[in-house]
Amino acid sequence: MANRATDKKVDAAKQIFRRHDGILRTGEALNQGIHRRTLYAMRDEGVLERLDRGLYRLADLPPLSDPDLVTVARKIPKGVICLISALHFHNITTQIPHAVSIALNRGTEPPRLAFPPIQLYWFSGEAFAAGIEQHSIESTTVRVYSAEKTLADCFKYRNKIGMDTVLEALKLYRERMKPKPRKLIEFARVCRVEKTMRPYLEVIL
Repeated sequence: MANRATDKKVDAAKQIFRRHDGILRTGEALNQGIHRRTLYAMRDEGVLERLDRGLYRLADLPPLSDPDLVTVARKIPKGVICLISALHFHNITTQIPHAVSIALNRGTEPPRLAFPPIQLYWFSGEAFAAGIEQHSIESTTVRVYSAEKTLADCFKYRNKIGMDTVLEALKLYRERMKPKPRKLIEFARVCRVEKTMRPYLEVIL
């Protein structure tokens, strides 16, 4: 009898997860009426997979296309994917990100995230707010800087990520996307790198 009651609770909890695209934070699950004991039992029995501390996903769903970005977007909803991670998202780099690069508005409290590894960058004003795109990955809204804003950011952080990486991204952008020179200059001005970027744009684009 106890097992039947437990099964009913698990079935009800699975339905709640499915109504939320299969992913919930612990607090969200509790607010939806899932008992903490049921949640942890589902985790221990493999019904749920743990994406990160306090973030769970139904294990029988198709594999996430980009689980790290989904996890970061869920855990740091005010952040924006930037630099190498954004280049990778737009398919204009051969670099493999070893951490998710994420921009936060200056003054925001630093997030605590056990996994995946993240690299924080602090932007301010228009440099943070400009060029944000919203993409849906596995029904999760992921905020990513546009390719043009990302290239301007890369020129700004060229000493940190390497000029070779920046120039490769610019060439792949020309080859794989429809270049938008005006947008590139617009974001170069926002990032205060117009003088640095313009000669490369004139040669490569």
